[in-house]
Amino acid sequence: MGRSRRRSWPSATRTPGKVSCSTRMDRPARRRTGITTRSFVGSLGRFETMITDVHVHLEPYEAFRPAVRKVMFDRIPDIERVRGLLSDPRRLLAHLDSAGVDRACLINYVAPEVMGFTEDANRYVGEFAREDRKRLIPFGSVHPRRTKNPKRDVEQLASKWEMGGMKIHPPHQLFAANAYADGKLPALRRIYQTAERLRMPVMIHTGTSIFPGARSKYGDPMAIDDVAQDFPDLTIIMAHGGRPLWCDTAFYLLRRHANVLLDISSIPPRRLLEWFPRLEEISDKVLFGSDWPGPGIPGIREEIEGLRDLPLKAATIERILGQNAAKLFR
Repeated sequence: MGRSRRRSWPSATRTPGKVSCSTRMDRPARRRTGITTRSFVGSLGRFETMITDVHVHLEPYEAFRPAVRKVMFDRIPDIERVRGLLSDPRRLLAHLDSAGVDRACLINYVAPEVMGFTEDANRYVGEFAREDRKRLIPFGSVHPRRTKNPKRDVEQLASKWEMGGMKIHPPHQLFAANAYADGKLPALRRIYQTAERLRMPVMIHTGTSIFPGARSKYGDPMAIDDVAQDFPDLTIIMAHGGRPLWCDTAFYLLRRHANVLLDISSIPPRRLLEWFPRLEEISDKVLFGSDWPGPGIPGIREEIEGLRDLPLKAATIERILGQNAAKLFR
């Protein structure tokens, strides 16, 4: 949150098919009943795709620690408007409409020491997304140092809250993504094992963090090398591509591991090809994410427009904006 070779990869499914984003309650969507494609005209001409933003933060602002709250309020000029949009799912859906976005992954995680978020964050995002489970895909969290039963708690993310994925944030949760390897954090191994069995994608933050108390050393993506090998059927979404310090490492991991994908959120579009000059080679593994409303993020639509104005093939942009996400989420 905040800025500072092609391989085939497994679809993330609990059963054959894709991760279902529809609720078992079959709630009718209040705003619209179907999902349509968006049409854009830019320097590359017209193209159409269903756009998915895989990285929109939905967090209980009242839970922020004071130092985190100060960063958010100091660095997001329209913070009160943003809070309003994130307080009502219908308002957020209208905002996604205005940005040209069909679906959004709502990112949340448990990080009491740095951010102030407890396990109640799972309830918060799960209930919010029930407004329209075709368009709002909740991501939850199980903290390996706080859980007493990691298998049960991950299963509950899927069964009770119908999460489309899980978030691990090493700099904010204060452990490396491979902290299970030396036996000191065995619950983390059980978390990955259970997510792998459930075919639940796991998003792992890589790169630095601007928030007080964060330990950016845990953002080194090389820890994912262990996770990808130890859990080969686990779909890993590498958020932020290790920016700005470890982009070369991130690219190496993307080429090495079939089960590792790249979420480009929090990478300014103008820097994307500077940090990933061979992006075309991995275009079938890249997912669009905005990181909105993180500090320094101008807006979702601005991120989309910045991406489509890059000197990339139209087919590459379509993959990034939505086609690749369609392999994960239904």
